[in-house]
Amino acid sequence: MNKQSYKIILSGGGTGGHIYPAIAIANELKKRYPESEFLFVGAKDRMEMEKVPQAGYKIEGLWISGLQRKLTLKNMMFPFKLISSLMKSRKIVKKFKPDVVIGTGGFASGPLLKIASGRKIPALIQEQNSYAGKTNKWLAKQVQKICVAYDNMERFFPNEKIIKTGNPVRQDLLEITSKRTEAKAFFQLKENTKTVLIIGGSLGARRVNQLIEKELNFFKDQNVQLIWQCGKFYYEHYKKHNELAHVQVHQFVNKMDLAYAAADVIISRAGASSVSELCIVGKPVIFIPSPNVAEDHQTKNALAITEKNAGILIRESELDAQFETTFEALIQSEEKQADLGKKIKELALPDATLRIVDEVEKLLNT
Repeated sequence: MNKQSYKIILSGGGTGGHIYPAIAIANELKKRYPESEFLFVGAKDRMEMEKVPQAGYKIEGLWISGLQRKLTLKNMMFPFKLISSLMKSRKIVKKFKPDVVIGTGGFASGPLLKIASGRKIPALIQEQNSYAGKTNKWLAKQVQKICVAYDNMERFFPNEKIIKTGNPVRQDLLEITSKRTEAKAFFQLKENTKTVLIIGGSLGARRVNQLIEKELNFFKDQNVQLIWQCGKFYYEHYKKHNELAHVQVHQFVNKMDLAYAAADVIISRAGASSVSELCIVGKPVIFIPSPNVAEDHQTKNALAITEKNAGILIRESELDAQFETTFEALIQSEEKQADLGKKIKELALPDATLRIVDEVEKLLNT
């Protein structure tokens, strides 16, 4: 008979793209094994220390941060932080005695999974991006299974450990077509006017925001209305545009399912979680990847979609020259919108969370 109560550690963080998948995996495990005990391990002073308790889970923080690309005081501190994190991870593992550990990327998961796998505790990592992160590449030899969202990941990981599952996404996005009327009422949108949703991540995206502000008159001329999530860092600066009839500026959109349901066209960054959500949503997307992330992985995530003609990519350096003509060609063509929406939806992997947890269960039962 299966043991019905397990002790499970999940580790990952630094950004929402690492935290939310971990929470989704924990929620599914909790549904299957309600008596189990869960512990998250993250980086002190990062957003997981707030978001994980909000989701109802305990979290321990490690004194750890990533290596910067240039010589800085933070880099000089890295060896000390790593030693400190390995020591604390050893204490956590010894005290908690997990049956399995799950890493979702970000530097906090490195020390914890290193210690756990060294003690022969079954371990699984989930890589969200099309270009593997440093931490997960470092851990690949130690863990038993590696769940990925893209093809060709054997460039980074041992092929026999790879399982293509997709990225966990919010369950309320799986069916948004029926929510369109509710969504238009919720955002008080005009009928017979195309709606453009702009998302730059929970903290915001400076260059995307600058572009949208610059193009406000152009959007008016195109007869579109905007739901513009500018991010908490930028809201004070951009909220003045709420005075315009065709613009809604939001610090953060809590009802993302309704925002997606209302949208005819989406302009988005290309973080792994966003890309996975957008595939499920099945709307035409213009990707503007951030060039300021490790190994330029957002551009690689976007290319994995646009090379299949399932989205449009405009690099930041090309925005001034290309944005208006690209957007106008898309918004004027119902046929192009429908084609992009259909093709991106074909790339969706909606059962990702269930499939990852199936793999965790296999580790628990070995």
